[in-house]
Amino acid sequence: MSTESRVVEEARSLAHRFREDGVVFLKGALNDRDLGLLRGVYDYEMAHPSPTANRAYPESGATFYIDTFNAANWPAFQEALDETPVADIVAALWGVPDVWFFYEQIFLKEGGDMRRTPWHQDASYLPVDGDQQAVVWTTFDPVPRIDALEFVKGSHRGTLYNTSRFDPDDDTAPGLANSDLPRLPDVETERDNWNIVGWDYEPGDLLIFHMGTLHGGAPTHPGGRRRTVSLRFFGPDATYAPRVPPLEESASERSEREAAASFAAGLRPGEPFRNPMFSKVRPR
Repeated sequence: MSTESRVVEEARSLAHRFREDGVVFLKGALNDRDLGLLRGVYDYEMAHPSPTANRAYPESGATFYIDTFNAANWPAFQEALDETPVADIVAALWGVPDVWFFYEQIFLKEGGDMRRTPWHQDASYLPVDGDQQAVVWTTFDPVPRIDALEFVKGSHRGTLYNTSRFDPDDDTAPGLANSDLPRLPDVETERDNWNIVGWDYEPGDLLIFHMGTLHGGAPTHPGGRRRTVSLRFFGPDATYAPRVPPLEESASERSEREAAASFAAGLRPGEPFRNPMFSKVRPR
């Protein structure tokens, strides 16, 4: 059995786990060619940044670079979307054949001492509801568990919280104005009360999670580096769900939210989330 067939079968066997936990980890899911194609996505985006690419937490002395929803670059991603098993894995986890590409994020975190990324849910600010949502995350550098992303298992099936304002003095400070969503719990100081999972990551591993799953990132440490590409997808059950804008957001976060909302212009709440901007990548 080929590596691609093996990993798709493994994903199919984890479909129930994905529905229940909102996150799965696939060890060694990508071969060298797959990893090279995704590294091409990362390198292309780094070389062709969007106007809203930015560096967060400059006061830390560490590098935290992010670019997202750079639609001008999407044609350059097509080979990676077509030729790697990423979209097939997503389809296997959902148990449906139809997969649409939503958008991308790239990250560079290295050096210095930088605070951890607060616990949050991406679904709080993205205008999409549905079970068939997936963020596919991979790193091009080894990342030990202590420096990695963490998740609260099953949280995508529970409360949708107001997102974090990423306030350096209060991780749970509400990020959305005029929202009925409840304030985030203080997961980090109450870790024993939550079912938190994370892994050691090596290049070629894949992490897939639902956009409603609570997650947060570990702090960076001197000498460390994490180059990451995150590809986001939605399926047939995705529907339009308008969200209120955050009180404060970076340029890239605003671009991400406004672009997603603008592509849904004309849709009524509950209607299928579709726009020709978002290409259907499976079936090919």
